[in-house]
Amino acid sequence: MNSHRFSRRSLLLGSGAILSPMRGALAADIVPTPQQTEGPFYPVQFPSDVDYDLVQVRGSAAQAMGTVLHLQGRLLGVDGRALDGAQIEIWQCDAQGIYDHPRQPGRDRRDQAFQGYGRTTVDAEGRYSFRTLKPVAYPGRTPHIHVKVASREGGRLTTQLYVAGDPQNARDFVYREALRDPRQRERIEMRLEPAPGLEPGALATTMDVVVG
Repeated sequence: MNSHRFSRRSLLLGSGAILSPMRGALAADIVPTPQQTEGPFYPVQFPSDVDYDLVQVRGSAAQAMGTVLHLQGRLLGVDGRALDGAQIEIWQCDAQGIYDHPRQPGRDRRDQAFQGYGRTTVDAEGRYSFRTLKPVAYPGRTPHIHVKVASREGGRLTTQLYVAGDPQNARDFVYREALRDPRQRERIEMRLEPAPGLEPGALATTMDVVVG
């Protein structure tokens, strides 16, 4: 098995210096993550492996093409309370811009080593982590990762995350629509940093998702 196969616990503990949860004292100022379109490529059939590690499919020795991204953070309510037990899903295209979906042109060329979809349940402090890929652009869209959240209390959110500073963001209609409120920029823009302490050559980002 590939040496970069990590446990969820090791990801969370190993990234403590990066993970920076919101302070409870700032709860009154918490801006919710904006609702965005689910898009046309949410899975119609889930892959056999749906865990937090999208870069390596269980049972395969191959690792997906592209730059590894450790995406982590917390799921919170607008009151700053951790959404203990909530489920979070992500899905995205592979490093070639191809989704695992019947409506995707060129699907036969998709990187079979990339899981494309993952989900996990947050811990008691609302923490989650995924090992995925730095998103890439494809015709008509800037690089992005789709996110869907369902809390035990019934709160639901579908949104997308973007690479901060990507020059294609300003031309992307979904991105522009999400930023009608400029305060929500920090909720959808991922600031990527090198993560040598987690994995050589990988990037990392912390994104708290706030369900209104």
